[in-house]
Amino acid sequence: MNNKKNFVFIMTDQHNPDYVSYSKAAKVDTPNIDFIAQGTVFENAVTPNPVCTPARCALLTGKYPHQVGMMTTSGCLNTNYPTYARALKKSGYNTAAVGKLHLMQGWHWNVPVGQGHDLVELKEETKKYGFDYVWETAGKGLMLKNYCDYAKYLDKQGLLAVYRNEVIRRDKAGGHPEYPDTAESFGISEENHVEQMIANKAISFIKEQDKEKPFSLLCSFLSPHPIIDPPSRFLEMEGLNMDEEFLLREGQKELSDDMKKRWCENRRGYRALIRFIDYQIGRIIDVLKAENILSETILVFTSDHGDVLGNYRIDGKNLPWRESSTVPLAIRHPDFVNGIRVEDPVSLIDIPATILDIAEIDYEKALSLFWPVWNHVVPCKSLLPIIKGDTKKVRDFTFTENDGFEMIQTKNYKYIRYRTMTKEYSTPKEKLFDLQKDKSELTDVSKLEGYSDVLKWCREMRDYTLNSTPAGQMGWAPVRD
Repeated sequence: MNNKKNFVFIMTDQHNPDYVSYSKAAKVDTPNIDFIAQGTVFENAVTPNPVCTPARCALLTGKYPHQVGMMTTSGCLNTNYPTYARALKKSGYNTAAVGKLHLMQGWHWNVPVGQGHDLVELKEETKKYGFDYVWETAGKGLMLKNYCDYAKYLDKQGLLAVYRNEVIRRDKAGGHPEYPDTAESFGISEENHVEQMIANKAISFIKEQDKEKPFSLLCSFLSPHPIIDPPSRFLEMEGLNMDEEFLLREGQKELSDDMKKRWCENRRGYRALIRFIDYQIGRIIDVLKAENILSETILVFTSDHGDVLGNYRIDGKNLPWRESSTVPLAIRHPDFVNGIRVEDPVSLIDIPATILDIAEIDYEKALSLFWPVWNHVVPCKSLLPIIKGDTKKVRDFTFTENDGFEMIQTKNYKYIRYRTMTKEYSTPKEKLFDLQKDKSELTDVSKLEGYSDVLKWCREMRDYTLNSTPAGQMGWAPVRD
């Protein structure tokens, strides 16, 4: 008889932390995500990198992006790095990944349509990350260049050209504050929608499991990342709220009435997509109940990064601000459904450590290599002591990085150091925000009297993190027996 817990790890893409109904802001109704939040809610969960590929690589490995050579959406995660999925598989779990992985970005953005990765052909390579079963879909816009399992499905339905033409039509508006993405269907039925298909595959995997063997399922949805394409019935559930607040930084102009209306319509579609995903999560939970395994299953819900949604007159991610760098995170352990809320910071890299800890696997050992050098450095921490109620925090700060900045965040402060990319040395720019007084992160206090000690400490923690977590080296040349 199997006595190990199963894992259903559910991810969304580009999910603002306020857009779940268990949050204090509660900007959209998400009853099924709230079910997961009956366990433990981490109100200050910070991504190690507010960009898709590096955040996902960190989630899989429990290491910072710079440790695995994935600082931005460029290149492919080396399959030799240890992953939590591989550790579970080695321990006897049946492992699966369904939906968006985005661990490979080996092509330049300007390649022609259809000339990216053939993820169907690369499936055996993808399985090397630690998965027995893979049903992968590219991101919405990425499907213009990549061929994946969902693209193959659409192809058979005669819908792939329809999908790609819609991406081309709407792509020019993406990422520009003057032209936020409109909220409208792709002209593809709800039953053929990518989120519905991902849930279908996840449900099939769960139903097919041998009850004598534990399983781990990564179910990764594409939304609410643009393109904003909710099915019409979910869009109709969300009214247009013209009283939306849009944050501005010093010197920025107010949005025009027309532009505000466009952004309000965009946010309406964003909420509708989250409702649609919440519906799919409910379907998955219902199957766990029907299979009588909910009491033996750990549910994890999070996202890779957030979305500023028109605040500061910009769209998207890749920013240090809370809406981009913080994500929703809830974990429901059936033995510890205690309604705990955690205000101290945690990092997304702590999720693989938590999963392995629950599975009674030494995560520091499982996620490290003795050789090549520096692969033994594992900075993630298990959240299980918090979930069990044994402690209130496992770290004092989180570290976030990308190609533009590095960030230290505590419960009360946020420090940002911008990278200098010039050939000659220039003094790095830095900012400090007092989150106790300025939750919107609008006032830089780095040069104000009374903050010198905090600034000094944050600088030291940034230096310590980078110095203590060097990049793990990788080799390819064969060694003689």
